[in-house]
Amino acid sequence: MSTQTRIVFIVSDGTGITAENFSQSILAQFEATFKHIRVPFVDSPEKAHDAVSSINQAASKYGVQPIVFTTLVNPELNKIVSKANGLILDMFQTFVAPLEQALGVKSTHAMNRLHHNADTEAYKNRIEAINYSLAHDDGQSNRNLAEADVILVGISRVGKTPTSLYLAMQYGMKAANYPLIPEDFERGQLPKDLAPYRNKIFGLMIDAERLSEIRNERRPGSNYAKLENCRYEINEATAMMKKNLFLGWQQPVNRLKRLQLLYCNPLNRIKQY
Repeated sequence: MSTQTRIVFIVSDGTGITAENFSQSILAQFEATFKHIRVPFVDSPEKAHDAVSSINQAASKYGVQPIVFTTLVNPELNKIVSKANGLILDMFQTFVAPLEQALGVKSTHAMNRLHHNADTEAYKNRIEAINYSLAHDDGQSNRNLAEADVILVGISRVGKTPTSLYLAMQYGMKAANYPLIPEDFERGQLPKDLAPYRNKIFGLMIDAERLSEIRNERRPGSNYAKLENCRYEINEATAMMKKNLFLGWQQPVNRLKRLQLLYCNPLNRIKQY
């Protein structure tokens, strides 16, 4: 296993987010430490030369070639970046050239082609789902809950908001979320506004140690962040949810570290993660 952190550049004529995700999937196969540097919107020779300069500086500073993933459609810009002092991995040419031969047609070589998807019904549904999830974050609205695909519940800082937005952004699912508070534990019941939608409710859980770490970042040294209090809230929430709703456990969900999902519907779509 290499102990040196390797610098990884993602050079793209768009946001570079998709390329970064792809590069992380590839590099995850190696027992090494990587530092990612995304260089987005490289759409001119000047920006391409700036990217080369950054790559060369990193090579000089760390004494080893950076790994460079590129998604540059423009051949001129691609040629400029390919001269950098790095291991250049051209993600477009790796796939585009063989596909041109297999399909018998030339690619458009147009930058930001993915943005044309903004006119598709799926894209519009995804944007609508994101807006819905933001409007129904942390129980701030109980309107139109019948439209929700899922309703997430959990104690404070368990990951309700990022999970809701992930479902909206990746799957176009309308995800509302509600916090569980001490008053709910005393009643032994979920918030009354959620009662008609039991078949849509999913509970999120997390390790007590991890929850304490997260809460300490927000309120250091507080009772709210104490490990004992975190264990208490987790135990109370788990008992309440098992009693009222849930049939079993779904173990760690996708990239949400040490997150557990209590579920009430064995055929739930979240299993598609």
